[in-house]
Amino acid sequence: MKLYDSLMYAARAHAQWEIETSFNIIKNRKKLLILFVMALPLLIPAMAHAAATLPAFIGGKAAFGPSFFSAQTFYGSIAVGVIAGLITGAIGAGGGFVITPALMSLGVKGILAVGTDMFHIFAKAIMGTTLHKKMGNVHAGLAIAFLVGSGLGVTGGGKINRALYNFNPIMSDFVISAIYVLLLGYLGVFAMGKYFENRKKAAKDGGDVHGGPEKITVIGAKLQSIQLAPMIKFDENIVPGGRKISGVFVALCGAVTGFLASILGVGGGFVTFPMFVYGLGISTATTVGTDIFQIIFTAGYGSITQYAIYGYVFYTLAMGMLLGSLFGIQIGAITTKVVPATQIQAFYALAIIAGFVNRLFALPEKLTQMGYISLSATAGAIITKIGVWLFFGLISFFAIWIIGTFIVNIPKLRAESAADNDVKVTKGGVTQ
Repeated sequence: MKLYDSLMYAARAHAQWEIETSFNIIKNRKKLLILFVMALPLLIPAMAHAAATLPAFIGGKAAFGPSFFSAQTFYGSIAVGVIAGLITGAIGAGGGFVITPALMSLGVKGILAVGTDMFHIFAKAIMGTTLHKKMGNVHAGLAIAFLVGSGLGVTGGGKINRALYNFNPIMSDFVISAIYVLLLGYLGVFAMGKYFENRKKAAKDGGDVHGGPEKITVIGAKLQSIQLAPMIKFDENIVPGGRKISGVFVALCGAVTGFLASILGVGGGFVTFPMFVYGLGISTATTVGTDIFQIIFTAGYGSITQYAIYGYVFYTLAMGMLLGSLFGIQIGAITTKVVPATQIQAFYALAIIAGFVNRLFALPEKLTQMGYISLSATAGAIITKIGVWLFFGLISFFAIWIIGTFIVNIPKLRAESAADNDVKVTKGGVTQ
């Protein structure tokens, strides 16, 4: 399970950044005011016209990538943000994997869901970035080489997504769904396996991965031995004399990350970590810092240059998700104090599997519409509906459980908070 552990470590690093970013926005009145000012021109017309056609100047049916817009879609985006935030805050692993499948289930075209998800990540990053806390671990040379490759990958992924959509919108949805089926299927199987494994090892704090391999891998040593200019020196503070790797290999990793991020509408960190640590032999600390750095630029460049300017970003939904996720992350992060880690792991595995089932059940209808299989329109629609209800049923149950647990334990959480404050005051020498 080394690859799975690596993916999970990357997910936890990204989740920690999201949690810090969200708390940074919530605690800063100036940033909250800016968010409020940004949101009003989008959200007020959205709520006013939620049951009708949205004005063309802020998206809707007049956009280049049309998406059916209704009250269900708009308010659903807020709910999606809350659920993704709860997963991120409670589980400590990125909840972004549910966003694109969830938006597609609400009737949003795949390419619009991808563009909107990327824009939501970028908006959150520029609103509450805590990048300065990570800067000590960001290696300038690695970051520059990575971003060169990432820019090329994002551009290529965006072009392919747009070309597929222009050729056949149904095929575009099918390709995005199929990639999510493969990714979430893999993660779901191993997440559930990890859950059962950790139930047998309850003494090991829920089976968390506390770090990656600092010992260089065989492939990492091989690639570092290849002298291909430009050579980048790194990890001087970890290994005497540091290590060196060709910037070409780093750029190639960036291209793969950018391509997948642009196709799926995610940050891309889930592939950066295994490629850097296992493939290039870069330390976990340097990888995490550089990965957080690249997510901001990858999401920004991709969402604006590959989707927004072509009309493939649904701004109202992005703002709805942003506001919802800020709420969800706060509740999820606080609830971890009173919820057993093994229970949270079980829900995480179920959430991943729910996303897998949702996209899997959408494929027969798409294949039928493209003429590859023979299935009645009614049967295809029913299979898709079953996938949608299973998906929203499972993640809604998770959300209700987390929020309910939080409400029930408010007195306990307040008592713990008061006790922590007393300890801080005592340590500060204020009490007599």
